[in-house]
Amino acid sequence: MNTLAMPIPAAGSLETYIQTVNRFPLLTQEQETDYARRLRDHGDLEAARHLVLSHLRLVVSIARNYAGYGLPQADLIQEGNIGLMKAVKRFDPERGVRLVSFAMHWIRAEIHEFVLRNWRLVRIATTKAQRKLFFNLRSMKQDLGTLGAAEVQTVARELGVRPGDVVEMETRLGGQDLALEPAGDDEREQFAPIAYLAAEDGEPAAALEAEQTERLRGEGLEKALASLDPRSRRIIEARWLNEGEAATLHELAAEFGVSAERIRQIEAKALARMKNLITA
Repeated sequence: MNTLAMPIPAAGSLETYIQTVNRFPLLTQEQETDYARRLRDHGDLEAARHLVLSHLRLVVSIARNYAGYGLPQADLIQEGNIGLMKAVKRFDPERGVRLVSFAMHWIRAEIHEFVLRNWRLVRIATTKAQRKLFFNLRSMKQDLGTLGAAEVQTVARELGVRPGDVVEMETRLGGQDLALEPAGDDEREQFAPIAYLAAEDGEPAAALEAEQTERLRGEGLEKALASLDPRSRRIIEARWLNEGEAATLHELAAEFGVSAERIRQIEAKALARMKNLITA
């Protein structure tokens, strides 16, 4: 899908690009669902193209929030577009969440990773706590200015880090910019920013899944699972009760030799049956 988004032009024509993407029409929920199903079930790249183009303005809007890092706006937008395409590829219209909400998570994560790869603190902020401090302290300092002892304690408590880490990061934030050319084989670049830059429970899709999972884990779960046929039970366990990454409709479709739509229907019927048994 890496050819679906519009290429970012030279800096001089960035405004032209922005004007162009703002002219792409927004999709209604019905259009979005139709395109997403066509992509999911048939690999329809034209449907994917419509989904990407209609959300390019969202990438521009999010990228503007990262202008303070001194990186080219065109590069930030390009990285955000990559996140958008990843979101489109993973989007499931049956979850009841609009693509705009789902895509924000992926766009921000991709831009965050780009900032960490290219800004001067990437080799300093190597742990999750340090990287979280890197982004949050920069935002806080816009309101607090130079931090005093009391503010350092407050920030450390809010972000769950040591006061000394806050002082060190503040010092580095106020220092001179340094050229940075990270090596391609640097293992520290392989840390995925999604794990620490966005709370999973803050995403609509994750919140919906968490709500469903919590409901299923309540009293009567085993009884409800036992009432299902083996195929339905396998689908529910793989989609909702897996401690790791949930299986996709396509993965289960390949496992059982049926369509993704058929897996979705079996899942919906099984969930409804379980809900009735649990709440009875």
